[in-house]
Amino acid sequence: MNLSERLNEDMKQAMKSKDKFKLSNIRMVRSTIKNLEIDLKRSLDDNEVLDIISREIKQRKDALQEFEKAGRHDLAENANAEIELLSAYLPEQLSEEEIKVIVQQTIQETGASSKADMGKVMSALMPKVKGRADGKLVNQVVQQFL
Repeated sequence: MNLSERLNEDMKQAMKSKDKFKLSNIRMVRSTIKNLEIDLKRSLDDNEVLDIISREIKQRKDALQEFEKAGRHDLAENANAEIELLSAYLPEQLSEEEIKVIVQQTIQETGASSKADMGKVMSALMPKVKGRADGKLVNQVVQQFL
């Protein structure tokens, strides 16, 4: 079952169980997917759906920080719940140690030696960790090694 089918099935289950929170979040993601499919005039593959889910999670993490700054704990709890719900659709996340190993290998492959080579390392690295690691964490680890 691909990711789009899984979202459809989970949406049906949320309808049956009357889980309004899960239903509304899945519908929001599905509408984003559907809009992109209409724009591209084709169905999206799992990697593209994964990109959309990752983008939605990132938006919610950004909003979460703003809610916490403003002292809106009610909205922060809601954003946390949305992040947790959407994270279930991402592949298993890499640990920081696994990221460090991949970063070291990529630095050796690209021959990077200074922070000036950061773009070269990141462009080679991100496809390897796509959907399995947070971009900010990857960026920090790369900076440590350069």
